[in-house]
Parts: sequence; structure tokens; C-alpha cells
Amino acid sequence: MQVFTPDEVSRNAANKYLSVLIAAKFARVLNEFPRERTSKEKKLTTRALEELAEGTIEYRVMPRKRPGG
Repeated sequence: MQVFTPDEVSRNAANKYLSVLIAAKFARVLNEFPRERTSKEKKLTTRALEELAEGTIEYRVMPRKRPGG
């Protein structure tokens, strides 16, 4: 099992908390695609964290819309 440190995943995001949110959302996107179910397949969260650490995930932060504003 590969272990990701907060420094590894936050290199390509503003901070470690945002990097975890990005990886979680990307893992949900990966879950929507069809894939082969083999025993050697990596878990989706591992794949998402790897891609975030490599810098292959592109994202943008959208400002939160406030009601009535």
C-alpha cells in the first residue's frame, strides 16, 4: 500500500485540505467510468491521490454563491 504525505499531495493544490477534497471528487468521477474488475486494480482513491501528486489533475476553485446576493 502506498502512503501519501500531506506535502506530496499539497504540492499541486493550495493546501492539504483542498488536495484531499480534490482527490475525493476525482475518485467519484473515476467511479462513473466502466472498468475491469481485477484483483490487481488500484483503488480509486489511490489512483486519484497518485494523479494529484503527479500534477495531472486540473481543477479550479469556484467561489461559493451566497443566497440572496
